Amino acid sequence: MRPVASTPSEFARSAHRRLRHVGLLRSARAALLAPLYAAYTRQLRGQVERGPLPAHVAVILDGNRRWATASGLVEVSAGHRAGADKLDELIDWCVRVGVSQLTVWALSQENLARPPAQLGGLLDVLADKLDALAELHRGQSLQIRVVGRHAELPPRLRASIATVEAATAANTGLRLTIALAYSGRDELVDAARSLVRQLASEGTSPGRIAAGITRDALAQHLYTAGVPDPELIIRTSGELRLSGFLPWQGTDSELYFTDVYWPAFRELDFLRALRSFQQRRRRYGR
Repeated sequence: MRPVASTPSEFARSAHRRLRHVGLLRSARAALLAPLYAAYTRQLRGQVERGPLPAHVAVILDGNRRWATASGLVEVSAGHRAGADKLDELIDWCVRVGVSQLTVWALSQENLARPPAQLGGLLDVLADKLDALAELHRGQSLQIRVVGRHAELPPRLRASIATVEAATAANTGLRLTIALAYSGRDELVDAARSLVRQLASEGTSPGRIAAGITRDALAQHLYTAGVPDPELIIRTSGELRLSGFLPWQGTDSELYFTDVYWPAFRELDFLRALRSFQQRRRRYGR
């Protein structure tokens, strides 16, 4: 007698049970190894703090949805919420070792083309996170700027951007730049347009505008104008590309790729990236 084929819903439930089982095994293994990881993390932190540190670290926060799937989570935004919570830890790690500038890419311009069922939850998570950062760091030592093309974002998220920037504008200490609705190509286009508008407003003749577009002049119109270029760019999730992140600013950056999904990124992984940076001989494009 031939077995009865599983229905799609039965197959989905079975797959979910398997993923949940794998997630539970990983959680149990992590709990058992936690004391060892803690000891190794303290040791590695001490080593890293004695070496040269990058003043500016940039991180591509990648792998939220894949982490949620691997963990057996079915809520669409569960991975994004876990990733948003992880940002608080990254801020603490930077402050602890003395990194003074942190840039993170949380939403690309291309992400805005996702299906509404995925995008709506992600945008809500981002707005919630910005509101929480504004409340937590109001009057404290964290200054937050949000860069990118924000005109296409929903009103609530635009309001959260304005709130967090205003709440932390006078703060000193770690400077956090969050890239939302960001594309590196769009940034270069926007910088060129802004520079041309400035030159035209200053009365520069059309024939002289081209001569006024120089490296230094264009750099002053980037989203990150006035911020030093990142010495180290980290990407999580195993993808070995920058996907258009900081194409101008990252020309001389050291790159570090890790297979760890962003929500599972630990201080140990961050310190390993810093140690890798310290072990390199920087050649600045040569």
